[in-house]
Amino acid sequence: MYYETIFIVNPDVSQENTEQLTDELVERVEKAAGRIVKREYWGSRPLAYSIQKRKRGHYILLVTDGEPQAIQALESAIRLEERILRFLTTRLTELSDAPSPLARRKTPAAESTEETTPETSDDAKPAVETDATEVEAKTTEADATEAGATEAGVTEATPEAASTSEEATA
Repeated sequence: MYYETIFIVNPDVSQENTEQLTDELVERVEKAAGRIVKREYWGSRPLAYSIQKRKRGHYILLVTDGEPQAIQALESAIRLEERILRFLTTRLTELSDAPSPLARRKTPAAESTEETTPETSDDAKPAVETDATEVEAKTTEADATEAGATEAGVTEATPEAASTSEEATA
């Protein structure tokens, strides 16, 4: 069975001490015949709401493989640890080798800047300019059509036209 545990460490604790705390938790899991499949440090992130008057926290993800006794040992160690603000453990049906969504968010930023560079090449610029001139031409035509309709509406709304239409209906 695979289990995913995410816990939030007090932001007053340094990153080094957070890593040391995580190492201690990993040792507990290994002593209980479990093994850590994935371990990710997501960094210091803002909390959705304040916990113990804290607005930030160090987020850590642990994916564990083992029996439920290993998870119980991990959770009991987390409950006794005062530096951990919150934790959540869920059971996974299958294990994924892909990085977690927060870990993926960090790496695509660098890749996306490299990917956008070729798109802004000289070949792409004229196509954008052509589209812009077409849009401007269509906008100008639409403005001219609306202006003609407005002028026609104004001539029909003159007092003479209004009295003529009233006589016709009477």
